[in-house]
Amino acid sequence: MRSASGNGFDSSDSFAVSGAAERTARLHDIPPSITPSHGDDSHLLSRIASPADVKALAPNELAELCREIRTTLLAYGHQHGGHIGSNLGMVEATVALHRVFDSPRDRIVFDVSHQSYVHKMLTGRAAAYLDPDRFSEVTGFTNPDESKHDQFVLGHTGTSISLACGLAKTRDMEGPNSGIGNVIAVIGDGSLSSGVAFEGLNNAAEQGGNLIIVFNDNEMSIAGDFGGMYGPLARLRASGGTAQPNLFNAFGLDYRYVEAGNDVSALVAAFEEVRDIDHPVVVHIHTLKGAGYDGEETHADRQTASASPVSFDSPTGVHPTDNVNHSEPWHSDHCNLSDHEPHEGQCEASHWQNPDAAIGKPDDPRKHYGKMAMAALEPRFAAEPGLVVISPATPGSNGITHEFRERAGAHYVDTGITESHAVAYAAGIARAGGTPVVATTASFFQRAYDQFFQEMSLNRSRVTVLDFLGGLSGSDNTHSGAYDVTMFSNIPGATMLVPTSARDYLADLAWATGPAGSADAPAGPVVIRVPGEAILTAERDATLLPVTGGQIADRPQSTSLPVSVSSASGGISAATVRGTVSVTAQRAGVRHMLDWRVNQTGSHVAIIGLGNAYPLAEQTAAALSADYGITATVIDPRQCTSLDSDVLESLRDGHQQVITLEDGQLEGGWGEKVTAYYANHHVSDGSRNPHVLNFGAAKEFTDRVPLGELNERYGLTVEQVTEAITRCF
Repeated sequence: MRSASGNGFDSSDSFAVSGAAERTARLHDIPPSITPSHGDDSHLLSRIASPADVKALAPNELAELCREIRTTLLAYGHQHGGHIGSNLGMVEATVALHRVFDSPRDRIVFDVSHQSYVHKMLTGRAAAYLDPDRFSEVTGFTNPDESKHDQFVLGHTGTSISLACGLAKTRDMEGPNSGIGNVIAVIGDGSLSSGVAFEGLNNAAEQGGNLIIVFNDNEMSIAGDFGGMYGPLARLRASGGTAQPNLFNAFGLDYRYVEAGNDVSALVAAFEEVRDIDHPVVVHIHTLKGAGYDGEETHADRQTASASPVSFDSPTGVHPTDNVNHSEPWHSDHCNLSDHEPHEGQCEASHWQNPDAAIGKPDDPRKHYGKMAMAALEPRFAAEPGLVVISPATPGSNGITHEFRERAGAHYVDTGITESHAVAYAAGIARAGGTPVVATTASFFQRAYDQFFQEMSLNRSRVTVLDFLGGLSGSDNTHSGAYDVTMFSNIPGATMLVPTSARDYLADLAWATGPAGSADAPAGPVVIRVPGEAILTAERDATLLPVTGGQIADRPQSTSLPVSVSSASGGISAATVRGTVSVTAQRAGVRHMLDWRVNQTGSHVAIIGLGNAYPLAEQTAAALSADYGITATVIDPRQCTSLDSDVLESLRDGHQQVITLEDGQLEGGWGEKVTAYYANHHVSDGSRNPHVLNFGAAKEFTDRVPLGELNERYGLTVEQVTEAITRCF
């Protein structure tokens, strides 16, 4: 029976596995109520400590091992969540790779490496998937710090072939003493569409020598497949690998096709055929994403291109599915978001599975504010033919739902995982007079740095960038957004807005995408950092904003009012402060968007909280008032492109300290610019040179460190900021 949560399992089970896992278990005599546990010799997986143990299995035990791995993945997804769908499709291929090749002498490079869970199970880390107490021992991507079998830290896409070319080049130059045997790049699940992957293919064909490229073709990307290469790939699948044009042959590469990509025996034979090959070869394997998810019940109420009956009597343990070859425009089913109801085949929801504990919880900031932005843009489509939303990755994760995409039609473009292309494409739209909005994750935008500088900013292209997941988070080290301010705010000609409420966020979006001819239109690109968890939590609980209660004053509209300093308190008047911005933003309409907002006037201490750190500013001010009788000035800068010199100058009177708070990298970031301002504008009256304290993150990579722990580490707590302030008095 389907539970009320809709995830196809009975939540009363002592160990929750999907209906598909239960059927697989019954077919193959694995008890459905348990998962193989580490140290339990009755199960094969618990006995796998290294690839040598995979090689030691009898041939007829390989399918059993695959079934146990699939059962483990299904259970792990319910309890922990993760990139389950892509790994379910790669079970047999990974077992076959470790059966045939000799890792780590043979180097296996997993692209994106969100497909490496099975690889980790087979290289001594099975307990991290079998034992809930050990789930946090491994990251979701390959990492050499975990195992000698992992070649690189990889969480972005398209680079495996280039990396493999580098490994093979050194092997060939050094000869037998290199210690490197076969070099294998495993690419697919959307990563082949990345431009750098084609650069790698181009290099591989020229370089020659042993290089095996395993292309995992599951007919999906993170969302649906988009791009001209997918038609030829579909024809290759339909023809058993014989159709032309063959894009791999076009590069001058040898090519083999394996239709039975979820048949471990067929894959072992295919890999044995290319082992120790003396030239580059592509092994194209046709797999089923999410193989093992419940297809029958989940699809019962969905219209698909095929109505063939579903049978679960499969010798490979993989369920046949009708969830392929959809005719609707997204080339996948009608899943609303990327973490609900995962199932086999062309299913966006199988890219990322949230654990059961997250079912029913409110949207996270990415989805909440992403949906909000799309809802604001959609009514404009009819009257603004040039308004286009562009997503180079993870649309569902950022609140760009299937329903929105379908309604948007040509106003929405999925470019695949192609951040550089997406930004350059947007610049082209802008040059033609259109209004492009590019939306993806902060760490992914790093891949388009050159295009931000050249095609976007140097050309003054009016591109709007929605920067999701910026700032500190508990993410892994490849997905941290802690560096977005240092990147975007230092690009000449670009404006970076950092709203601290839904109202400001929508106002910023409206300004950035407004008509080019209007008086207050920006002259170039605008980056909007989508609010994060601290802002959303405060919007849901106004007590977390103890100074304003979330009731902030309207943004200033006038540009002529002077700075007003209250002689009685030595403070400044929030009603009359109007800032000065950089030379490039002197036009009246731009000024009001870049003025800092003073939300509380005070004396002695001024606290400036940027973006997600703004609630901390209010909370610190409340603590200073309650514990020390200090009424601090509280400022929301709203942007990090320029300094509001009028506000900074006004703070000289009556303020001994200026505190900057930011939830990103401190070095090269925003707060240090405030310090530099006062250092470079030193006045002879020493009492009018405030002491500046900057709070932010260290310049480091962090890996799955909880946000609360990071805030403690960087001094971004009320207690630590308050202690630093009072220590200086």
